[in-house]
Amino acid sequence: MRVYKTPEIRNVAVVGHGASGKTSLVDALAFVAGTSKRHGSVKDGTALTDYTADEIERKYSINLALAVAEWLDTKLNLIDTPGYLDFTGEALAGVHAADGAVVVLSATGGVEVGTEKVWDYCEARGIPRLFFVSLMDKEHADFERVYAQVKERLTPKVIPVEIPVGEGPAFHGIINLFSKKCHLYKKGTKAGEYEEADVPPEYQARFEQYSKELIERIAETDDTLLERYLGGEEIGRDEAIAAMKAGMAKGELFPLFCGAAELTYGMRALLAKLVELFPAPSERPPVDAQQWGSAERLTLKAEDAGHFVAQVFKTISEPHVGDVTFFRVYSGTVRNGQDVYNAPREAVEKLNHLCVTEGKERIEIPELHAGDIGAVAKLRDTHTNDTLSTKEHAIVLPKIPFPEPVITEAIDVKQRGEEEKLSNGLHKLHEEDPTFQHEYSGELGQTLIRGLGERHLEIIVGRLARKFGVHAQIGRPKIAYRETFRARAEGQGKHKKQTGGRGQYGDCWIRIAPLPRGSGFQFLDEIVGGLIPRQYIPAVERGVQEAAARGPVAGYPVVDFKVELYDGSYHDVDSNEMSFKMAGILAFRNVSPNCKPVLLEPILELDVSTPDDYQGAVMGDLSSRRGHILGTEPDGRLVRVKALVPEAELDRYATTLHSITHGRGTYRSKFHVYQEVPPDAAQKVAEVRKKELEEAKAS
Repeated sequence: MRVYKTPEIRNVAVVGHGASGKTSLVDALAFVAGTSKRHGSVKDGTALTDYTADEIERKYSINLALAVAEWLDTKLNLIDTPGYLDFTGEALAGVHAADGAVVVLSATGGVEVGTEKVWDYCEARGIPRLFFVSLMDKEHADFERVYAQVKERLTPKVIPVEIPVGEGPAFHGIINLFSKKCHLYKKGTKAGEYEEADVPPEYQARFEQYSKELIERIAETDDTLLERYLGGEEIGRDEAIAAMKAGMAKGELFPLFCGAAELTYGMRALLAKLVELFPAPSERPPVDAQQWGSAERLTLKAEDAGHFVAQVFKTISEPHVGDVTFFRVYSGTVRNGQDVYNAPREAVEKLNHLCVTEGKERIEIPELHAGDIGAVAKLRDTHTNDTLSTKEHAIVLPKIPFPEPVITEAIDVKQRGEEEKLSNGLHKLHEEDPTFQHEYSGELGQTLIRGLGERHLEIIVGRLARKFGVHAQIGRPKIAYRETFRARAEGQGKHKKQTGGRGQYGDCWIRIAPLPRGSGFQFLDEIVGGLIPRQYIPAVERGVQEAAARGPVAGYPVVDFKVELYDGSYHDVDSNEMSFKMAGILAFRNVSPNCKPVLLEPILELDVSTPDDYQGAVMGDLSSRRGHILGTEPDGRLVRVKALVPEAELDRYATTLHSITHGRGTYRSKFHVYQEVPPDAAQKVAEVRKKELEEAKAS
């Protein structure tokens, strides 16, 4: 593969809902262009960009992957992205690395929840888009229905530039509104070849209607063209395409194409339009950056003359290879074997074996120019979202805003002794996928993993076994309950031990009283007259705090209370710090059951986004979870429902919400407050906790 200059490059993200035909489309484009030598299939496990064991087994995309199609002396970097919501971080990374996007829609499924999600990502990035209606050869394909859905649910600025001839098994041609010709395909076509013919008579009225609409819409984006069009002048093909490209760049037009990737129908026209309609990297607005170590802001243009700056948008770990790093060059050029600098990590990295990627194959290349996308293996300290530059001009780019995890599970090894392997594996998987997070909670005694859905975490567990040899199981995370008091009480703690020789003696009297929620712990020294020597008072406080780590209701930490130390006694010989610490422990244990102790649970503030149709069902479900609805407000196409819900009632809520809203609902949560648990629920928690503590003691 030759080296391409910036004007000859197009970076295109292929996005859409799961099973809409994205991977088949990328495979067909690369094959028809001749860059890939085999026309693969998702069904057979031979698709160009679905090459990992997970993807072949499950028959859907999990990872962002790259392919190249060379067409009209231009290099198309095709970024294939997963469509299922559990892997939207990959789609977001792909959109950030691209200068344009093909939004793929199934001719049978139309606009689905994943389509809406990636459309919003593209809107936020402001990149030009075109639509491609795929699977036109499948039963129940309906081009007009999909067009109407796009207009209604995504944008009224969509405009067809192709019309299918036949639909479903009868699909055999495409009328191109630019060339005003019909492309007819024969069964068994290998690489999208077609015969050019005139528009069939039965399609003439539809063709004229859409042609008129297309030219009118294009003319509306340019005052000069509009004037000529209204004056009766004909607008030529090249002028129309140039105006459409300008309209797409401004977000005023979104052309609609169609085809059947498995049959390679429509691939040649789409390849040409990707080259003609999408911008080269140098035609996109400059990107914001920052000089490392200073507040100086700067902008980067995609030009070879600039200083080298690139961003890592994806890392994968491959057996026998290690980490493979995918990056986009935003400025300057980079050569094979060049040293580059990762400023925030203070790491110099050598880019040995600089490559471009064609599915799982990597083709070594001498250099990459501004705007191009490349890959390199075995970088030591560089991970997803890092910026590479030069030591002389250290620069950082804004990070890709990956979505926050929505589901938490506990994970544990099946075999003892694999705990360290588990920790290392989880760390590596986070470096590959920033939407996956993990931590060890000392309080809960559990390793917690967080992701974008059950399917996401299921894949993580599978990768742990396959890549790192760690066999793990996931379960429900424990809840970080707390305890507190509702009444005041006082009493004594006396520690006295005589075993021959020097004994132990500590005696203290304390009052315990509740404090407002969120106040924490207060210790008041009210000792007068030296009843307890000064040096022993901190020991009493330590003893109380140690005892308060396991409260009287269910053994959870006690919060929001104060302790007054007001009386006590000591022995000249037998008293010491340890004796008074023990006295503090005993005093707390003696007094706390008389303070009307109660169990507290964490309450989360939920912000749920749902289509209006499902608002009632979402609110009903939240109420059934002991939730308190705070209110609702419109948010574009959606409604936001705000509620306070106990954390204990939210296990697998992401899955339930997905089910209730047919995949269209999303939510964010954050800790709000600790609140008293109702007595019946508190009793159940106490029973479970008692059993847990007994089992822990026995082991």
